[in-house]
Amino acid sequence: GAVEVSVRSPVACWFSAMLYCFGGSVLSSLMLAEPPIAFLAKGTNILLASSVWYLVFYCPQDIFYRCFAFLPLRLLVAGMKEVTRTWKITAGVAHADSHFKDAWLVMVAVGWARGAGGGLISNFEQLVRGVWKPETNELLKMSYPVKVTLIGAVLFTLQHSQYLTIARHNLVFLYTVFLVVSKVTMMLTRSATSPFAPFEAALGHMFFGLQKTPSKVKGEGAASSNGSSVCDRSSEQHRDGVKKRQAKKTE
Repeated sequence: GAVEVSVRSPVACWFSAMLYCFGGSVLSSLMLAEPPIAFLAKGTNILLASSVWYLVFYCPQDIFYRCFAFLPLRLLVAGMKEVTRTWKITAGVAHADSHFKDAWLVMVAVGWARGAGGGLISNFEQLVRGVWKPETNELLKMSYPVKVTLIGAVLFTLQHSQYLTIARHNLVFLYTVFLVVSKVTMMLTRSATSPFAPFEAALGHMFFGLQKTPSKVKGEGAASSNGSSVCDRSSEQHRDGVKKRQAKKTE
């Protein structure tokens, strides 16, 4: 899928796409008092991301987008994205530990930001496109990718601090397998319901006295997916994105 274009400026569209691609680096750099534009120094990554952005939005007849809308290829790309999510989390935890030794909260926060930065700064990205949707704030209603990234940041922080007695490569393998399997399953079943929904409902009722019916839990899972990143949309949203871009080009 592609980012919904609400402005005519290609520059704003490009910058919005870069925020989604490198949002983790920007946010984690701000948290560690480092230059937030450091990602621009990696010219190869910028060129690759810009090429994909151009082909998605401006390829004739949307050929590039239609090719990646093919389900087997979408599953492959989605799986690769979840693998890179694990790498980003582990890199963020290690980077935070190099600045603040054994600071658990800092490691969790930076690992979370590095792995789910695109979703966490989605409101700023919307402002770049001239859109304001406060109801999509990930801190108010987290989407599944943001939730699972937070869980991963906690697990890898505990492992890095040697409070979780498991080898790092084993944890990486198990966590990545869970990410890929759950993502592929959600795509094949076309389900937007978070796998954590039953546990969230039980824990919410146990600790906070929250009352949720199964229908509400399912509805919230569907709503949470709307705040996810580019590759986390359902097939229906993919078709809507194609129609919007085609309408945009005919203006």
